[in-house]
Amino acid sequence: MSRTNDRLLLVDGRLVPGAGGAFETINPATEEVLGTAADASADDMDRAIAAARRAFDETGWATGHAFRARCLRQLREGLRRRADELRELTIKEVGAPRFLTFGAQLDAPVDDLAWFADLVDDYGWERDLGRAEPMGMPSHRRVVREAVGVVGAITPWNFPHQINLAKLGPALAAGNTVVLKPAPDTPWCAAVLGEVIAEETDFPPGVVNVVTSSDHALGAQLTQDPRVDLVSFTGSTATGRNVMASAAGTLKRVFLELGGKSAFVVLDDADLRAACSYAAFAGITHAGQGCAITTRILVPRERHDEAVEITARALAKLGAGDPQDDRTICGPVISARQRERIEGYLEQAVKDGGAFACGGGRPEGRDRGFWIEPTLITGLTNDSRAAREEIFGPVLVILPHDGDDDAVRIANDSPYGLSGAVHGGDVERARGVARRLRTGTVSVNGGVWYGADVPFGGYKQSGIGREMGVAGFEEYLETKAIAEGV
Repeated sequence: MSRTNDRLLLVDGRLVPGAGGAFETINPATEEVLGTAADASADDMDRAIAAARRAFDETGWATGHAFRARCLRQLREGLRRRADELRELTIKEVGAPRFLTFGAQLDAPVDDLAWFADLVDDYGWERDLGRAEPMGMPSHRRVVREAVGVVGAITPWNFPHQINLAKLGPALAAGNTVVLKPAPDTPWCAAVLGEVIAEETDFPPGVVNVVTSSDHALGAQLTQDPRVDLVSFTGSTATGRNVMASAAGTLKRVFLELGGKSAFVVLDDADLRAACSYAAFAGITHAGQGCAITTRILVPRERHDEAVEITARALAKLGAGDPQDDRTICGPVISARQRERIEGYLEQAVKDGGAFACGGGRPEGRDRGFWIEPTLITGLTNDSRAAREEIFGPVLVILPHDGDDDAVRIANDSPYGLSGAVHGGDVERARGVARRLRTGTVSVNGGVWYGADVPFGGYKQSGIGREMGVAGFEEYLETKAIAEGV
């Protein structure tokens, strides 16, 4: 792997510079320039798509199940060998707290590649339907599953390893070839994948292509190109709409994992201190930069003030800290642009009648880097902007409810439906509330749904399809029926 401060594209099996030169990647905690990444042009993307198309159409990749599983295991081992290097890179480029790199920011998604490799070996690629005589014609029927073709994967910056590998793992396991277009904010996390694939695995040229670029619009090329069969996109709902509209021209399949404004429901029989303290921790982890993070806290009205006090105290104690520190939960936000966007929501919350029980600005003593204090907003209703729109920062809104039915009503009164949480003393009651939430994932009393075997995705405007698990794997498969005369 390259040890320089420059990273290259992976196109057709070769590590190459970008035709657009190079662009800088920045440490969001310090504003230090870490180095450069290759800046791809439209011509680079065209070559990557052509390579992926050729690798799918002209090699045995799609049908070589055992070979694909071996390549995925090689990728996992190559990434694991570089775990220390990747950990430091992730902390610096993403601003991810160190503790998260031992979970969803690095180690977990790397290890999850083994699950998809095993699935290749175990999956029922063909199902025999037996003999029948439709319309009096004796036939033997079977159903086979096979790869869709060329996948365009467009990924965001907040959990780059997790999301890059959550697309590459199942897409490659299913027999597809891939062009990965990562976010400009975190190009190195993706470029390292290209280096490991090129230098430490047997992936044939063109099966995986990694195209970094400072131009967000380059992803549109994937959505419009007729040589691309499926687009897998994770990002904002607004951009997801554009992806869907752009892909409609060629009627390609789309997978969309989009925004969220998830509710953390505290029932009246819950341990209020434990529940609100956990809500504070969960809501500002990685500075709240996660689509499934629970950012609306719903508490019993009669205990609202007590809940505000507990939550605010927990947030103030957690604070915002250096992501290199093992104790840090909330690091910086990714960029000056994102910080300004969050500050716009904070200003609007005050105009809408809200107040800050804690936070509300930039932490003292941090003149460099992109920082926002952990913030709790009170005094708003569920129809305010801060309660309805995805802020993507360490900002929580606390709202009162009048019992289980009202809590479910408020939680579901959202254009999103990605995740949620319920805390209560009676587990059966809490589970019943969880089943009524119109979301793709729900945590009950701190349960963790994340895992390679668990499908992830949302209802309503939180997306289309599922990622991870068998359901996520099958997003990358076609179904073919074959009937033979007998």
